[in-house]
Amino acid sequence: MTTRITSKTGNKTVHLVPGKVSLGLFQAIYETDVIPILDPGAYEAIQRSADGVTASLNDDNVYYGFKTGIGKLASIRVPVEDAQAIQRNIVLSHCCGVGKPLTDSVVRLIMTLKLISLGRGASGVRRNVVDTLAKMLQLGVLPVIPEKGSVGASGDLAPLSHMAAAMMGEAAVKVNGKVVNGIEGLASAGIQPVVLRAKEGVALINGTQASTAIALAGLFRAHRALCSSLISGALSTDAAMGSTSPFHPEIQALRGHQGQIDVAASLCALLKSSEIRDSHVLNDTRVQDPYSIRCQPQVAGACLDLIRQAGQTLQIEGNAATDNPLVLSDGSIISGGNFHAEPVAFAADQLAMAICEIGSISQRRIALLVDSSLSYGLPAFLTSTPGYSSGFMTAEVTAAALMSENKQMSHPASVDSTPTSANQEDHVSMACHAARRLFAMTDNVCSIIGIEVLAALQGIDFRSPLSTSPELSSVHQTVRSRIPKLEADRYMADDLALIAEMVSSGRLVESVDESILPGL
Repeated sequence: MTTRITSKTGNKTVHLVPGKVSLGLFQAIYETDVIPILDPGAYEAIQRSADGVTASLNDDNVYYGFKTGIGKLASIRVPVEDAQAIQRNIVLSHCCGVGKPLTDSVVRLIMTLKLISLGRGASGVRRNVVDTLAKMLQLGVLPVIPEKGSVGASGDLAPLSHMAAAMMGEAAVKVNGKVVNGIEGLASAGIQPVVLRAKEGVALINGTQASTAIALAGLFRAHRALCSSLISGALSTDAAMGSTSPFHPEIQALRGHQGQIDVAASLCALLKSSEIRDSHVLNDTRVQDPYSIRCQPQVAGACLDLIRQAGQTLQIEGNAATDNPLVLSDGSIISGGNFHAEPVAFAADQLAMAICEIGSISQRRIALLVDSSLSYGLPAFLTSTPGYSSGFMTAEVTAAALMSENKQMSHPASVDSTPTSANQEDHVSMACHAARRLFAMTDNVCSIIGIEVLAALQGIDFRSPLSTSPELSSVHQTVRSRIPKLEADRYMADDLALIAEMVSSGRLVESVDESILPGL
Protein backbone atom coordinates (compact mmCIF):
# COMPACT_ATOMS: atom_id res chain seq x y z
CA MET A 1 0.00 0.00 0.00
CA THR A 2 1.25 3.49 -0.78
CA THR A 3 1.52 6.07 1.98
CA ARG A 4 -0.73 9.03 1.35
CA ILE A 5 0.22 12.24 3.09
CA THR A 6 -2.66 14.69 2.95
CA SER A 7 -2.16 17.21 5.77
CA LYS A 8 -0.63 20.47 4.57
CA THR A 9 -2.17 22.81 7.08
CA GLY A 10 -2.68 20.87 10.29
CA ASN A 11 0.76 21.50 11.81
CA LYS A 12 0.49 18.22 13.69
CA THR A 13 3.44 17.14 15.80
CA VAL A 14 5.26 13.86 15.32
CA HIS A 15 7.67 12.35 17.83
CA LEU A 16 11.16 11.35 16.81
CA VAL A 17 12.55 8.37 18.70
CA PRO A 18 16.20 8.32 17.62
CA GLY A 19 17.08 5.03 15.99
CA LYS A 20 13.44 4.12 15.33
CA VAL A 21 12.09 6.70 12.86
CA SER A 22 10.24 5.12 9.93
CA LEU A 23 10.35 5.95 6.23
CA GLY A 24 6.72 6.97 6.46
CA LEU A 25 7.57 9.55 9.10
CA PHE A 26 10.48 10.87 7.04
CA GLN A 27 8.09 11.18 4.11
CA ALA A 28 5.53 13.04 6.19
CA ILE A 29 8.18 15.53 7.33
CA TYR A 30 9.36 16.03 3.75
CA GLU A 31 5.95 16.33 2.12
CA THR A 32 3.84 18.08 4.77
CA ASP A 33 4.13 20.68 7.51
CA VAL A 34 4.08 18.25 10.44
CA ILE A 35 6.31 19.44 13.28
CA PRO A 36 9.00 16.98 14.43
CA ILE A 37 9.50 16.83 18.20
CA LEU A 38 12.45 14.97 19.72
CA ASP A 39 11.27 12.30 22.13
CA PRO A 40 11.99 13.41 25.73
CA GLY A 41 13.58 10.06 26.46
CA ALA A 42 16.56 11.06 24.30
CA TYR A 43 17.76 13.82 26.61
CA GLU A 44 19.34 11.57 29.25
CA ALA A 45 21.81 10.14 26.74
CA ILE A 46 22.40 13.61 25.26
CA GLN A 47 23.34 14.98 28.67
CA ARG A 48 25.54 12.00 29.47
CA SER A 49 27.60 12.45 26.29
CA ALA A 50 27.88 16.21 26.88
CA ASP A 51 29.15 15.54 30.39
CA GLY A 52 31.71 13.16 28.91
CA VAL A 53 33.09 15.88 26.66
CA THR A 54 33.26 18.35 29.54
CA ALA A 55 35.18 15.85 31.63
CA SER A 56 37.58 15.11 28.77
CA LEU A 57 38.78 18.71 28.76
CA ASN A 58 40.60 18.04 32.02
CA ASP A 59 42.41 14.83 31.00
CA ASP A 60 45.63 14.41 29.05
CA ASN A 61 44.16 12.53 26.10
CA VAL A 62 44.09 13.97 22.60
CA TYR A 63 40.61 14.26 21.03
CA TYR A 64 40.05 15.11 17.40
CA GLY A 65 38.29 18.33 16.59
CA PHE A 66 38.33 20.04 19.94
CA LYS A 67 41.81 19.34 21.32
CA THR A 68 43.26 19.27 17.82
CA GLY A 69 42.73 20.90 14.48
CA ILE A 70 40.66 19.05 11.88
CA GLY A 71 41.38 17.26 8.62
CA LYS A 72 45.08 17.40 7.76
CA LEU A 73 45.53 19.65 10.80
CA ALA A 74 44.50 16.90 13.21
CA SER A 75 48.10 16.48 14.37
CA ILE A 76 48.21 20.04 15.72
CA ARG A 77 47.33 20.25 19.43
CA VAL A 78 45.00 23.06 20.50
CA PRO A 79 44.95 24.57 24.01
CA VAL A 80 41.79 23.71 25.96
CA GLU A 81 41.08 27.40 26.55
CA ASP A 82 40.75 27.84 22.77
CA ALA A 83 38.25 25.01 22.28
CA GLN A 84 35.22 27.32 22.10
CA ALA A 85 36.77 29.75 19.62
CA ILE A 86 37.96 26.88 17.45
CA GLN A 87 34.42 25.49 17.13
CA ARG A 88 33.23 28.81 15.74
CA ASN A 89 36.21 28.97 13.38
CA ILE A 90 35.56 25.45 12.14
CA VAL A 91 31.93 26.21 11.32
CA LEU A 92 32.54 29.52 9.58
CA SER A 93 35.56 28.30 7.60
CA HIS A 94 33.51 25.41 6.25
CA CYS A 95 30.66 27.61 5.01
CA CYS A 96 31.84 27.20 1.44
CA GLY A 97 28.66 26.02 -0.26
CA VAL A 98 27.80 27.26 -3.73
CA GLY A 99 24.83 26.99 -6.06
CA LYS A 100 21.12 27.37 -5.56
CA PRO A 101 19.65 26.98 -2.07
CA LEU A 102 18.15 23.62 -1.24
CA THR A 103 14.36 23.61 -1.05
CA ASP A 104 12.60 24.24 2.25
CA SER A 105 11.36 20.64 2.33
CA VAL A 106 14.87 19.25 1.99
CA VAL A 107 16.25 21.68 4.59
CA ARG A 108 13.56 20.63 7.08
CA LEU A 109 14.54 17.02 6.49
CA ILE A 110 18.25 17.80 6.96
CA MET A 111 17.49 19.49 10.28
CA THR A 112 15.32 16.57 11.32
CA LEU A 113 18.02 14.04 10.53
CA LYS A 114 20.61 16.04 12.45
CA LEU A 115 18.21 16.24 15.40
CA ILE A 116 17.83 12.45 15.32
CA SER A 117 21.60 11.96 15.06
CA LEU A 118 22.28 14.23 18.03
CA GLY A 119 19.45 12.47 19.87
CA ARG A 120 21.35 9.19 19.76
CA GLY A 121 23.42 10.63 22.61
CA ALA A 122 26.84 10.01 21.07
CA SER A 123 27.72 13.48 19.81
CA GLY A 124 28.70 15.24 23.04
CA VAL A 125 26.57 18.35 22.53
CA ARG A 126 24.62 20.15 25.23
CA ARG A 127 20.85 20.14 25.39
CA ASN A 128 20.89 23.83 24.51
CA VAL A 129 22.34 23.04 21.09
CA VAL A 130 19.75 20.34 20.44
CA ASP A 131 16.92 22.60 21.62
CA THR A 132 18.08 25.46 19.39
CA LEU A 133 17.96 23.25 16.33
CA ALA A 134 14.60 21.81 17.41
CA LYS A 135 13.07 25.28 17.94
CA MET A 136 14.27 26.50 14.56
CA LEU A 137 12.67 23.48 12.93
CA GLN A 138 9.42 23.82 14.86
CA LEU A 139 9.09 27.59 14.34
CA GLY A 140 10.06 27.59 10.66
CA VAL A 141 13.44 29.34 10.88
CA LEU A 142 15.21 27.51 8.08
CA PRO A 143 18.92 27.85 7.28
CA VAL A 144 19.75 28.82 3.71
CA ILE A 145 21.89 25.89 2.54
CA PRO A 146 23.57 25.98 -0.90
CA GLU A 147 23.15 22.74 -2.81
CA LYS A 148 26.80 22.16 -3.81
CA GLY A 149 30.04 21.71 -1.92
CA SER A 150 29.92 18.24 -0.34
CA VAL A 151 31.89 15.19 -1.44
CA GLY A 152 30.12 12.97 1.08
CA ALA A 153 33.06 12.60 3.52
CA SER A 154 34.16 13.82 6.01
CA GLY A 155 30.44 14.22 6.18
CA ASP A 156 28.46 16.91 4.38
CA LEU A 157 30.74 19.57 5.79
CA ALA A 158 29.80 22.59 3.69
CA PRO A 159 25.99 22.14 3.74
CA LEU A 160 25.89 21.34 7.45
CA SER A 161 28.19 24.28 8.24
CA HIS A 162 25.63 26.64 6.73
CA MET A 163 23.05 25.07 9.04
CA ALA A 164 25.34 25.40 12.07
CA ALA A 165 26.26 28.99 11.22
CA ALA A 166 22.56 29.85 11.04
CA MET A 167 22.12 28.41 14.53
CA MET A 168 24.90 30.77 15.64
CA GLY A 169 23.18 33.74 13.98
CA GLU A 170 26.02 34.09 11.49
CA ALA A 171 24.38 32.87 8.28
CA ALA A 172 21.18 33.60 6.41
CA VAL A 173 17.87 31.98 7.29
CA LYS A 174 14.46 31.91 5.66
CA VAL A 175 11.43 32.90 7.74
CA ASN A 176 7.93 32.92 6.22
CA GLY A 177 9.44 32.69 2.76
CA LYS A 178 11.76 35.68 3.24
CA VAL A 179 15.55 35.40 3.48
CA VAL A 180 17.00 37.47 6.35
CA ASN A 181 20.22 37.49 8.32
CA GLY A 182 20.57 34.91 11.05
CA ILE A 183 20.32 37.24 14.04
CA GLU A 184 17.14 38.83 12.72
CA GLY A 185 15.57 35.50 11.81
CA LEU A 186 16.31 33.89 15.17
CA ALA A 187 15.08 36.95 17.05
CA SER A 188 11.80 36.93 15.13
CA ALA A 189 11.10 33.50 16.61
CA GLY A 190 12.43 34.30 20.07
CA ILE A 191 15.45 32.04 19.68
CA GLN A 192 18.83 32.92 21.15
CA PRO A 193 21.86 32.24 18.92
CA VAL A 194 23.85 29.29 20.19
CA VAL A 195 27.44 29.74 21.37
CA LEU A 196 29.26 26.52 20.58
CA ARG A 197 31.53 24.83 23.08
CA ALA A 198 34.06 22.02 22.80
CA LYS A 199 33.19 19.47 20.09
CA GLU A 200 29.82 21.01 19.24
CA GLY A 201 30.91 22.60 15.98
CA VAL A 202 32.45 19.35 14.80
CA ALA A 203 29.34 17.43 15.89
CA LEU A 204 27.07 19.71 13.87
CA ILE A 205 29.03 19.80 10.62
CA ASN A 206 30.13 16.15 10.55
CA GLY A 207 27.55 13.69 9.33
CA THR A 208 25.62 12.52 6.29
CA GLN A 209 22.39 14.42 6.91
CA ALA A 210 22.44 16.56 3.75
CA SER A 211 23.20 13.63 1.44
CA THR A 212 20.67 11.43 3.20
CA ALA A 213 17.89 14.03 3.16
CA ILE A 214 18.36 14.67 -0.55
CA ALA A 215 18.49 10.94 -1.26
CA LEU A 216 15.30 10.40 0.77
CA ALA A 217 13.58 13.07 -1.31
CA GLY A 218 14.78 11.24 -4.42
CA LEU A 219 13.48 7.97 -2.97
CA PHE A 220 9.97 9.33 -2.42
CA ARG A 221 9.92 10.86 -5.90
CA ALA A 222 11.20 7.64 -7.47
CA HIS A 223 8.57 5.54 -5.71
CA ARG A 224 5.80 7.86 -6.88
CA ALA A 225 7.18 7.66 -10.42
CA LEU A 226 7.23 3.86 -10.22
CA CYS A 227 3.59 3.73 -9.10
CA SER A 228 2.64 6.22 -11.81
CA SER A 229 4.40 4.08 -14.42
CA LEU A 230 2.26 1.10 -13.45
CA ILE A 231 -0.81 3.19 -14.24
CA SER A 232 0.65 4.43 -17.52
CA GLY A 233 1.81 0.91 -18.39
CA ALA A 234 -1.64 -0.53 -17.72
CA LEU A 235 -3.19 2.19 -19.88
CA SER A 236 -0.76 1.37 -22.70
CA THR A 237 -1.49 -2.34 -22.37
CA ASP A 238 -5.19 -1.67 -22.88
CA ALA A 239 -4.66 0.92 -25.60
CA ALA A 240 -2.53 -1.57 -27.57
CA MET A 241 -4.92 -4.44 -26.76
CA GLY A 242 -2.05 -6.22 -25.08
CA SER A 243 -2.40 -9.49 -23.25
CA THR A 244 -2.69 -9.67 -19.48
CA SER A 245 -1.73 -13.35 -19.44
CA PRO A 246 1.94 -12.58 -18.70
CA PHE A 247 0.76 -10.94 -15.46
CA HIS A 248 -0.61 -14.24 -14.13
CA PRO A 249 0.40 -14.57 -10.46
CA GLU A 250 1.82 -18.08 -10.81
CA ILE A 251 4.32 -16.90 -13.42
CA GLN A 252 5.61 -14.35 -10.95
CA ALA A 253 5.65 -16.82 -8.05
CA LEU A 254 7.80 -19.20 -10.08
CA ARG A 255 10.40 -16.41 -10.36
CA GLY A 256 10.07 -15.40 -6.73
CA HIS A 257 11.09 -11.73 -6.70
CA GLN A 258 8.72 -9.76 -4.47
CA GLY A 259 8.80 -6.62 -6.59
CA GLN A 260 7.80 -8.60 -9.67
CA ILE A 261 4.99 -10.30 -7.76
CA ASP A 262 3.69 -6.96 -6.47
CA VAL A 263 3.88 -5.20 -9.83
CA ALA A 264 2.00 -7.98 -11.63
CA ALA A 265 -0.71 -7.89 -8.99
CA SER A 266 -1.03 -4.13 -9.44
CA LEU A 267 -1.30 -4.44 -13.22
CA CYS A 268 -3.97 -7.13 -12.93
CA ALA A 269 -5.99 -5.01 -10.51
CA LEU A 270 -5.68 -1.92 -12.69
CA LEU A 271 -6.87 -3.80 -15.79
CA LYS A 272 -9.59 -5.87 -14.13
CA SER A 273 -12.95 -5.85 -15.98
CA SER A 274 -11.71 -3.94 -19.01
CA GLU A 275 -14.12 -4.27 -21.93
CA ILE A 276 -11.25 -3.60 -24.31
CA ARG A 277 -9.32 -6.56 -22.96
CA ASP A 278 -12.37 -8.84 -22.83
CA SER A 279 -13.27 -8.01 -26.44
CA HIS A 280 -10.23 -9.70 -27.93
CA VAL A 281 -9.29 -12.43 -25.47
CA LEU A 282 -10.50 -15.18 -27.79
CA ASN A 283 -9.75 -13.54 -31.13
CA ASP A 284 -6.25 -12.13 -30.77
CA THR A 285 -3.90 -13.75 -33.27
CA ARG A 286 -0.75 -12.38 -31.65
CA VAL A 287 1.21 -14.94 -29.68
CA GLN A 288 3.26 -12.51 -27.60
CA ASP A 289 3.44 -8.76 -27.06
CA PRO A 290 6.69 -6.79 -27.23
CA TYR A 291 8.77 -6.80 -24.06
CA SER A 292 7.70 -3.29 -23.01
CA ILE A 293 4.18 -4.68 -22.50
CA ARG A 294 4.86 -8.32 -21.64
CA CYS A 295 7.82 -7.84 -19.29
CA GLN A 296 6.43 -5.03 -17.16
CA PRO A 297 6.42 -7.16 -13.98
CA GLN A 298 10.02 -8.19 -14.53
CA VAL A 299 11.34 -4.69 -15.29
CA ALA A 300 9.20 -2.52 -13.02
CA GLY A 301 9.40 -5.22 -10.34
CA ALA A 302 13.18 -5.13 -10.38
CA CYS A 303 13.03 -1.34 -10.16
CA LEU A 304 10.67 -1.63 -7.19
CA ASP A 305 13.07 -4.01 -5.45
CA LEU A 306 15.93 -1.55 -5.96
CA ILE A 307 13.83 1.33 -4.63
CA ARG A 308 12.87 -0.69 -1.56
CA GLN A 309 16.49 -1.72 -0.93
CA ALA A 310 17.54 1.93 -1.16
CA GLY A 311 14.73 2.80 1.24
CA GLN A 312 16.02 0.33 3.82
CA THR A 313 19.51 1.80 3.60
CA LEU A 314 18.27 5.36 3.89
CA GLN A 315 16.01 4.56 6.82
CA ILE A 316 18.99 3.13 8.70
CA GLU A 317 21.15 6.11 7.76
CA GLY A 318 18.47 8.58 8.73
CA ASN A 319 18.51 7.14 12.24
CA ALA A 320 22.28 6.96 12.56
CA ALA A 321 24.87 8.86 14.58
CA THR A 322 27.36 9.90 11.91
CA ASP A 323 29.60 12.61 13.32
CA ASN A 324 33.18 12.20 14.52
CA PRO A 325 34.49 11.55 17.10
CA LEU A 326 31.69 9.76 18.97
CA VAL A 327 31.11 9.50 22.69
CA LEU A 328 30.56 5.82 23.36
CA SER A 329 28.41 4.23 26.06
CA ASP A 330 31.43 3.64 28.32
CA GLY A 331 32.33 7.33 28.15
CA SER A 332 35.28 6.90 25.81
CA ILE A 333 35.61 9.35 22.92
CA ILE A 334 36.71 7.52 19.79
CA SER A 335 37.47 8.73 16.28
CA GLY A 336 35.86 6.67 13.54
CA GLY A 337 34.41 7.01 10.07
CA ASN A 338 30.62 7.02 10.35
CA PHE A 339 30.59 10.29 8.40
CA HIS A 340 31.57 8.42 5.22
CA ALA A 341 28.41 8.37 3.11
CA GLU A 342 29.18 5.34 0.94
CA PRO A 343 25.89 3.60 1.87
CA VAL A 344 23.97 6.73 0.84
CA ALA A 345 25.91 7.02 -2.42
CA PHE A 346 25.18 3.40 -3.30
CA ALA A 347 21.49 3.86 -2.44
CA ALA A 348 21.29 6.97 -4.62
CA ASP A 349 23.00 5.15 -7.48
CA GLN A 350 20.48 2.32 -7.15
CA LEU A 351 17.67 4.85 -7.34
CA ALA A 352 19.23 6.43 -10.42
CA MET A 353 19.31 3.08 -12.21
CA ALA A 354 15.71 2.36 -11.26
CA ILE A 355 14.54 5.81 -12.40
CA CYS A 356 16.38 5.38 -15.67
CA GLU A 357 14.77 2.02 -16.38
CA ILE A 358 11.29 3.22 -15.42
CA GLY A 359 11.63 5.93 -18.06
CA SER A 360 13.27 3.65 -20.60
CA ILE A 361 10.50 1.06 -20.74
CA SER A 362 7.84 3.78 -20.60
CA GLN A 363 9.39 5.45 -23.64
CA ARG A 364 9.34 2.16 -25.53
CA ARG A 365 5.62 1.79 -24.84
CA ILE A 366 5.06 5.30 -26.23
CA ALA A 367 7.02 4.30 -29.33
CA LEU A 368 4.84 1.19 -29.66
CA LEU A 369 1.61 3.20 -29.44
CA VAL A 370 2.57 5.68 -32.16
CA ASP A 371 3.74 2.90 -34.52
CA SER A 372 0.73 1.61 -36.42
CA SER A 373 2.60 -1.62 -37.26
CA LEU A 374 2.72 -2.51 -33.54
CA SER A 375 -0.29 -0.82 -31.96
CA TYR A 376 -2.94 -3.31 -33.15
CA GLY A 377 -5.21 -1.10 -35.19
CA LEU A 378 -4.47 2.34 -33.80
CA PRO A 379 -3.79 5.07 -36.39
CA ALA A 380 -0.24 6.23 -37.03
CA PHE A 381 0.94 8.66 -34.36
CA LEU A 382 -2.48 8.40 -32.70
CA THR A 383 -4.16 10.91 -34.98
CA SER A 384 -7.27 10.30 -37.05
CA THR A 385 -5.74 12.27 -39.93
CA PRO A 386 -2.15 10.98 -40.36
CA GLY A 387 -0.17 13.16 -42.75
CA TYR A 388 -2.46 16.09 -42.37
CA SER A 389 -1.77 15.93 -38.62
CA SER A 390 1.36 14.79 -36.79
CA GLY A 391 -0.40 13.79 -33.57
CA PHE A 392 2.02 12.40 -30.96
CA MET A 393 5.00 12.23 -33.32
CA THR A 394 7.16 14.79 -31.55
CA ALA A 395 5.85 14.06 -28.06
CA GLU A 396 7.45 10.64 -28.53
CA VAL A 397 10.69 12.34 -29.61
CA THR A 398 10.62 14.45 -26.44
CA ALA A 399 10.23 11.30 -24.36
CA ALA A 400 13.20 9.78 -26.18
CA ALA A 401 15.31 12.87 -25.46
CA LEU A 402 14.46 12.73 -21.75
CA MET A 403 15.13 9.01 -21.64
CA SER A 404 18.59 9.49 -23.12
CA GLU A 405 19.34 12.33 -20.73
CA ASN A 406 18.50 10.05 -17.81
CA LYS A 407 20.75 7.35 -19.23
CA GLN A 408 23.64 9.81 -19.18
CA MET A 409 22.90 10.83 -15.58
CA SER A 410 22.55 7.25 -14.35
CA HIS A 411 26.31 6.62 -14.36
CA PRO A 412 27.23 5.73 -10.76
CA ALA A 413 28.50 8.70 -8.79
CA SER A 414 29.84 6.51 -6.00
CA VAL A 415 32.80 5.34 -8.09
CA ASP A 416 34.02 8.89 -8.67
CA SER A 417 36.11 9.43 -5.53
CA THR A 418 38.67 12.20 -5.34
CA PRO A 419 41.13 12.92 -2.50
CA THR A 420 40.66 16.09 -0.45
CA SER A 421 42.22 17.84 2.55
CA ALA A 422 45.82 17.31 1.43
CA ASN A 423 45.17 13.56 1.01
CA GLN A 424 44.05 13.07 4.61
CA GLU A 425 40.52 12.47 3.34
CA ASP A 426 41.70 10.32 0.47
CA HIS A 427 38.53 8.41 -0.43
CA VAL A 428 35.12 10.05 -0.53
CA SER A 429 31.64 8.91 -1.51
CA MET A 430 30.22 11.68 -3.69
CA ALA A 431 26.87 10.91 -2.03
CA CYS A 432 25.58 14.46 -2.38
CA HIS A 433 26.26 14.37 -6.13
CA ALA A 434 24.58 10.97 -6.34
CA ALA A 435 21.50 12.25 -4.53
CA ARG A 436 21.13 15.67 -6.14
CA ARG A 437 20.86 14.33 -9.69
CA LEU A 438 17.80 12.32 -8.66
CA PHE A 439 15.73 15.51 -8.79
CA ALA A 440 16.51 16.14 -12.44
CA MET A 441 16.06 12.47 -13.26
CA THR A 442 12.67 12.23 -11.58
CA ASP A 443 11.57 15.45 -13.31
CA ASN A 444 12.46 13.79 -16.61
CA VAL A 445 10.78 10.50 -15.83
CA CYS A 446 7.58 12.24 -14.71
CA SER A 447 7.43 13.91 -18.10
CA ILE A 448 8.04 10.61 -19.89
CA ILE A 449 5.31 8.89 -17.89
CA GLY A 450 3.01 11.84 -18.49
CA ILE A 451 3.51 11.57 -22.25
CA GLU A 452 2.75 7.86 -22.05
CA VAL A 453 -0.45 8.57 -20.13
CA LEU A 454 -1.65 11.02 -22.80
CA ALA A 455 -0.69 8.70 -25.65
CA ALA A 456 -2.35 5.70 -24.00
CA LEU A 457 -5.53 7.64 -23.22
CA GLN A 458 -5.61 8.76 -26.86
CA GLY A 459 -5.39 5.10 -27.88
CA ILE A 460 -8.12 4.11 -25.43
CA ASP A 461 -10.34 6.87 -26.82
CA PHE A 462 -9.91 5.30 -30.28
CA ARG A 463 -11.22 2.00 -28.86
CA SER A 464 -14.62 3.57 -28.07
CA PRO A 465 -17.36 2.41 -27.57
CA LEU A 466 -15.40 -0.23 -25.67
CA SER A 467 -14.33 1.04 -22.28
CA THR A 468 -11.27 0.39 -20.22
CA SER A 469 -11.36 -0.94 -16.64
CA PRO A 470 -13.10 0.92 -13.81
CA GLU A 471 -9.78 1.90 -12.23
CA LEU A 472 -8.32 3.18 -15.50
CA SER A 473 -11.61 4.90 -16.32
CA SER A 474 -11.10 6.90 -13.14
CA VAL A 475 -7.65 7.90 -14.43
CA HIS A 476 -9.22 8.80 -17.77
CA GLN A 477 -11.76 11.04 -16.08
CA THR A 478 -9.14 12.74 -13.92
CA VAL A 479 -6.86 13.54 -16.84
CA ARG A 480 -9.55 14.43 -19.34
CA SER A 481 -11.02 16.94 -16.88
CA ARG A 482 -7.84 18.94 -17.45
CA ILE A 483 -6.50 17.81 -20.82
CA PRO A 484 -8.92 17.06 -23.69
CA LYS A 485 -8.39 14.42 -26.35
CA LEU A 486 -6.09 15.50 -29.19
CA GLU A 487 -8.68 15.94 -31.94
CA ALA A 488 -6.36 18.02 -34.14
CA ASP A 489 -2.80 19.26 -33.89
CA ARG A 490 -2.41 21.92 -31.23
CA TYR A 491 0.23 23.55 -29.07
CA MET A 492 1.20 20.58 -26.89
CA ALA A 493 3.79 21.99 -24.48
CA ASP A 494 1.14 23.11 -22.03
CA ASP A 495 -0.47 19.65 -22.07
CA LEU A 496 2.89 18.01 -21.37
CA ALA A 497 3.67 20.40 -18.52
CA LEU A 498 0.27 19.81 -16.95
CA ILE A 499 0.39 16.01 -17.14
CA ALA A 500 3.97 15.98 -15.78
CA GLU A 501 2.75 17.99 -12.80
CA MET A 502 -0.11 15.55 -12.27
CA VAL A 503 2.40 12.71 -12.15
CA SER A 504 4.98 14.44 -9.92
CA SER A 505 2.42 15.82 -7.47
CA GLY A 506 0.75 12.45 -6.97
CA ARG A 507 -2.58 13.44 -8.48
CA LEU A 508 -2.30 10.62 -11.00
CA VAL A 509 -1.81 7.90 -8.37
CA GLU A 510 -4.55 9.44 -6.24
CA SER A 511 -7.03 8.71 -9.03
CA VAL A 512 -6.92 4.95 -8.31
CA ASP A 513 -7.52 2.84 -5.21
CA GLU A 514 -4.37 3.27 -3.10
CA SER A 515 -4.39 -0.39 -2.03
CA ILE A 516 -3.67 -1.40 -5.63
CA LEU A 517 -0.23 0.20 -5.82
CA PRO A 518 2.86 -1.24 -4.10
CA GLY A 519 4.30 0.52 -1.08
CA LEU A 520 7.88 1.14 -0.05
